[in-house]
Amino acid sequence: MRLLKVATCNLNQWAMDFDCNVKNIKESIVRAREAGAVIRLGPELEITGYGCEDHFLELDTVSHAWECLRDILLGDWTDGILCSFGMPIIKGSERYNCQVLCLNRKIIMIRPKMWLANDGNYRELRWFTAWKQKELVDFQLPTDISEALSQQTVPFGYGYIQFLDTAVAAEICEELFTPIPPHAELALNGVEVFMNASGSHHQLRKLDLRLRAFIGATHTRGGVYMYSNHQGCDGGRLYYDGCSCVVVNGDVVAQGSQFSLKDVEVVVAQIDLDAVASLRGSISSFQEQASCKSKAPSVASPYKLCQGFNLQMSLSSPFKIRYHLPEEEIAFGPGCWLWDYLRRSGASGFLLPLSGGADSSSVAAIVGCMCQLVVKEIANGDEQVKADAIRIGNYTEGQFPTDSKEFAKRIFYTVFMGSENSSEATSMRAKVLADEIGAWHLDVKIDGVVSALLSLFQTLTGKRPRYKVDGGSNIENLGLQNIQARIRMVLAFMLASLMPWVHSKPGFYLVLGSSNVDEGLRGYLTKYDCSAADINPIGSISKQDLRRFLRWAASHLGYTSLAEIEAAPPTAELEPIRSNYSQLDEVDMGMTDEELSVYGRMRKIFRCGPVSMFKNLCYKWGGRLSPSEVADKVKRFFKYYTINRHKMTVLTPSYHAESYSPEDNRFDLRQFLYNARWPYQFRKIDDLVEDFDGGKPNLTKSTKLENSDSASHVGIGVVAAGSGDPKAGL
Repeated sequence: MRLLKVATCNLNQWAMDFDCNVKNIKESIVRAREAGAVIRLGPELEITGYGCEDHFLELDTVSHAWECLRDILLGDWTDGILCSFGMPIIKGSERYNCQVLCLNRKIIMIRPKMWLANDGNYRELRWFTAWKQKELVDFQLPTDISEALSQQTVPFGYGYIQFLDTAVAAEICEELFTPIPPHAELALNGVEVFMNASGSHHQLRKLDLRLRAFIGATHTRGGVYMYSNHQGCDGGRLYYDGCSCVVVNGDVVAQGSQFSLKDVEVVVAQIDLDAVASLRGSISSFQEQASCKSKAPSVASPYKLCQGFNLQMSLSSPFKIRYHLPEEEIAFGPGCWLWDYLRRSGASGFLLPLSGGADSSSVAAIVGCMCQLVVKEIANGDEQVKADAIRIGNYTEGQFPTDSKEFAKRIFYTVFMGSENSSEATSMRAKVLADEIGAWHLDVKIDGVVSALLSLFQTLTGKRPRYKVDGGSNIENLGLQNIQARIRMVLAFMLASLMPWVHSKPGFYLVLGSSNVDEGLRGYLTKYDCSAADINPIGSISKQDLRRFLRWAASHLGYTSLAEIEAAPPTAELEPIRSNYSQLDEVDMGMTDEELSVYGRMRKIFRCGPVSMFKNLCYKWGGRLSPSEVADKVKRFFKYYTINRHKMTVLTPSYHAESYSPEDNRFDLRQFLYNARWPYQFRKIDDLVEDFDGGKPNLTKSTKLENSDSASHVGIGVVAAGSGDPKAGL
């Protein structure tokens, strides 16, 4: 037997905070060594933090990374343990995203990333160059590093390290997901241990895709696959969701948490490398391909990593992979992201305009969940969480949070900003929920401010606008609604800045937004209303998922009033309620939340313009709608999407959770001035409708069953079927 103990980790790094990052790295090494591990893997770009973005273009960032690495190597941190550190390195005129493999205070090899992530949220080609040569070259270390380490050069490039008893190689994040990943060739060259340093963000229902890739990498070719990831908010919209793990021959034998408030989590596995050799020797095709492989370059290292048979060392066994429900992901992912943002921003709490509706109530529940996680982690002995909570909650005389409701009272303000158009039911729902969470709740009427503004307008123009139900025009009606919405934004920020002062507390509160991804896609929000906030934990989550979350949270978080909130019909309550009229969101939007999710997936994930969306929806909805009716729906969506696209340019920074997010700043890059008539595209749709001559497409019976569990979607195509699947695009 060749027994090998390895350690991988989740690290909560912070972009550009080198002190924080090095502290976490050293702590992870200490824990790995205490566990007896001889290999320690950290996440991608762990020294700088993954999310430095254009700071990577600064020479200071690269220089500081080298200084931090020197500090680590001059100590005893790498004595007897192979460590892989992620950092940017400049070679010649190019900047590379690298893993630096170190052992016994020396750099053994530098492995630059060969295939860069450059889609969705990732822009690595903006900052780095891909290493394109399948070779190792000599790299001259910077002078100060060379003098400190007494080491002039180091092998740089593609290859692996050949130890006396095994071979180890690095594979960096995106490379695993390429059509021909490096581990395929390296396995044929005898590499048994693969180390994947990653910077992978959370997205609802995405974890299974990632784990299946690790399993697939070793299931048919054998091997040990180590995966390390960041965990937390390192300064932007993404939450890196950890789940570091070790996979052996297609079986997961160790798995870290996906969501956590911990800064450092180390995952250890004890494995027998003879199991890898045995599997490979039993696969005829592997043997045949290995016999005619292309030889990969390697670096020889005169050390042993393995131990022989020892009954005092137990082996890690396969176990069932742990997955969270999507409802749990919505609670824990944004909850942990909010905690990182709060503790690192210098703020002393959150303020939320709480309307009593589904969206703002979801945000309130997520903050409540965050408070529960903080208290739980303190009870588990996490001193860093405890110190942060004491500082943020302004505790004195040795006190600290022991009850989530008491903690929420210190850091969470909610305010119901009612008007003459608000109902008593929503006001009461907001109050009851705030009480369940423990928030400090305010109830204020804004009618006086609205009236003052209307009087000012009347003085200036001689006219006073009226609501539609009172005989006013659509322009008047919209203007009156927008006044209320924008007053609420101004009041929210005023309260956030002054309420700590009122209660003799230090700092300021962060204003939380509560618009969801479907409202953003449709533009169903007022520019600079309560959707304008400091951060928004649900801005990339669909209304359908939020409703599921509310039902889950009512029972699992203990906020029972959420069940009633979820059951209530969504309404903005910006127009007067009459016996024959009550404002409803889906009526105002002219489309349902379910339809919006379909449009969103087709537009972003399946890259459909108006014409291709119409064609695919004719298949998807052809069993119940005529082509003409489908055309009207598609045109309506694109009309409102385009005339409201400008709102996405000022969208509050939101937690990224959904693959069809319309967030303009990083993820969904499109213009914001459109010809909203789409003359060419809509004319093409009209021509297609005319060709149908009013008939319905000939679809198989299964098309009409597409929403049932037994439906196979035969007859409607990949795009149409996927547009209703929350897992699409993962």
